[in-house]
Amino acid sequence: MKFFPESALSQLEFDKVKTLLEEHCKTEYAKSKALDLRIHTRKEFIELELQQSHEYKLLIEHSMYFPNDHVLNLSKELRLLAIPGGVLTGEQFMQVRKLAESMQNIFRWFDNDRRLAYPALVKVIGDTYYEKVIMELIDDVLLENGEVKDSASEDLARIRATLYRRRTELRRMFDKIVQKLSKAGYTADIDEAFLNGRRVVAIVAEQKRQVKGILHGESDTRRTSFIEPEETIELNNEIFSLENEERREVYRILQQLTARLAMYAPLLKTWHGMLGEFDFIRAKAKLALDMNGAYPLINDKAHVHLVQAYHPLLYLYNQKSKKPTIPTDLTLDEKRRILVISGPNAGGKTVTMKTVGLLQLMIQSGLLVPAHPTSVFGIFKQLMIHIGDTQSIEFDLSTYSSHLLHMKHFMENANGKSLFFIDELGSGSDPHLGGAFAEVIMEELGHKHAMGIVTTHYLNLKVMANKTPGIINGAMQFDERNLMPLYKLTIGKPGSSYTFSIAERIGLEARLINRARALVDEDHFKLDKLLNRTEQDLREIEKKEKELAKLIKENEKLHKEMQQTINQERHRQQVELLKHQNRITEDRIAYLKDMERKLKQLVFDWKKAEAQEDKKELLKQMQALLFKQHQKQSTEKVKKKLNSKYDEVGGEVQVGDKVLMKKNHQVGEVKELRGKKAVVQLGLMPITVSVDDLVVVTEKAEE
Repeated sequence: MKFFPESALSQLEFDKVKTLLEEHCKTEYAKSKALDLRIHTRKEFIELELQQSHEYKLLIEHSMYFPNDHVLNLSKELRLLAIPGGVLTGEQFMQVRKLAESMQNIFRWFDNDRRLAYPALVKVIGDTYYEKVIMELIDDVLLENGEVKDSASEDLARIRATLYRRRTELRRMFDKIVQKLSKAGYTADIDEAFLNGRRVVAIVAEQKRQVKGILHGESDTRRTSFIEPEETIELNNEIFSLENEERREVYRILQQLTARLAMYAPLLKTWHGMLGEFDFIRAKAKLALDMNGAYPLINDKAHVHLVQAYHPLLYLYNQKSKKPTIPTDLTLDEKRRILVISGPNAGGKTVTMKTVGLLQLMIQSGLLVPAHPTSVFGIFKQLMIHIGDTQSIEFDLSTYSSHLLHMKHFMENANGKSLFFIDELGSGSDPHLGGAFAEVIMEELGHKHAMGIVTTHYLNLKVMANKTPGIINGAMQFDERNLMPLYKLTIGKPGSSYTFSIAERIGLEARLINRARALVDEDHFKLDKLLNRTEQDLREIEKKEKELAKLIKENEKLHKEMQQTINQERHRQQVELLKHQNRITEDRIAYLKDMERKLKQLVFDWKKAEAQEDKKELLKQMQALLFKQHQKQSTEKVKKKLNSKYDEVGGEVQVGDKVLMKKNHQVGEVKELRGKKAVVQLGLMPITVSVDDLVVVTEKAEE
């Protein structure tokens, strides 16, 4: 990607993002890659790096373990391994083993399921393989602490066995000598020590001539002499010779192991790079978590569609200060190539512009960005920026001259894959003349199909944006009542600079403000007031739209809940009906089974009966069973009908009461009482019934 000027990346604060990324890296490989972050222009590279960062971010969010624990910086060791005749130490070999162990764990981690779930991460190890021989070669020779095993060679085993015996022999002999000299009162406070690799006795200086042996040195105070006893000299010489022999054998073994592993040096170097790559991906995922980064859509053409996008550094700063960050929504495409942002100073115009530029750089570097995942980022091959004062003392250029030089470069080099940002276009010169040049510059950039954002206070540029295809207005909102910027971008309408409102806010005298108003051209002032009023009206409409949307959402929620309640009640009623029907069916089945059983028994008894009298008795039982059941069913129907019309009251029977006769289930009126008898009127016919067979009833009220 090409940049203009050279300071474009630092002006957009991309270097600060790289520093934040580098702080999350553990390996030197990843730190170097973070500080030298590449900005790609090919879609496949960008999407791969974004997908890798996104997949690792998911691992962290779901607290899943990934086996890249070891921080290994083995560039020196791997270079030495590739040099013929080079020898690695035991500690260096253990670092190489950690590298092989890490790769073994990573290859095991990527089982079939995880290869499908994390296709971008698995591509890091896609071009290599795991070689188990490397760990086996090291384990055959070295212990866990890096020391060479006794079994590494027969000579080493023999040397160490002999050395062990001689050291044991020396220790016993030395203990006897020290005990003897101590009894004689020759030894100092410390009985023994090691000097020049030899075991010596600490003798009081006055008694040193009494002990035969070699004097190896004296203490700083000259009160103690260190003497190797005559009896241990030969044994010490033998041990010293064995130790040298051991060192030579260990060196030979390590040299041989280095030569064996040298053939795997390219593979180990590849593994080392892969571990660094995973560390780099992890750092990108950590940075994304810090700034709430997401994986947006990528389009292989010039296009910018931001949804709830934040400036990452501002977001981190506000997060520490516990302040809210206002998101930005904007779109630049083939029909809206240039956005002209107007509004008050310190209202967020430059921050909005820097947000777009910095997020574009981050995306093309493979970094997740703080924007909604539905955002769409295109790919640009050139980025040009003009922000702040560009006065040059060295080349004797004024601010406006330098400004025009930059604009000249923009117009000459811009194309359909260029993204540009111009802060305060046309400033630094006469407003009318500078405004005219600004119109020409915007026209030319539009003809070159470049895409970008321009900030301005010039009214003629706001008017031009309204009537020129491909150029649109945008305004930073301002609360005129409280005289405070809202840092929110509104697309489609130009904004006022709120010059007089800001003057009132800082407490400038009213007479000075009124005098300035009088000096301003009337049409110019009317237009600025119109812009103020339009912006305030738009804010009110936007506020009401939000309230309406909220009410509609609540209404939909209530409607949904009501529908769920109705469905639940309907379901409950259906369940109750089915239960009732099932209960009736079950009773009828039980009745029919009972009838079948009784009839079978009667038929069986009929066949067995021989006497005519027995058969007559069975026939009566069958009639009673069939016809009494029919009568019972009829009675049940009558009862059901009466229960629907009358309620049983009970109590003492009185003349005029309506009563139910228990035997025939009919209702009549009591006309006369004769002791324990009652005369009941049934229709036209009175009958005499026992009082005990009567129940007082009342008619149910009609519903």
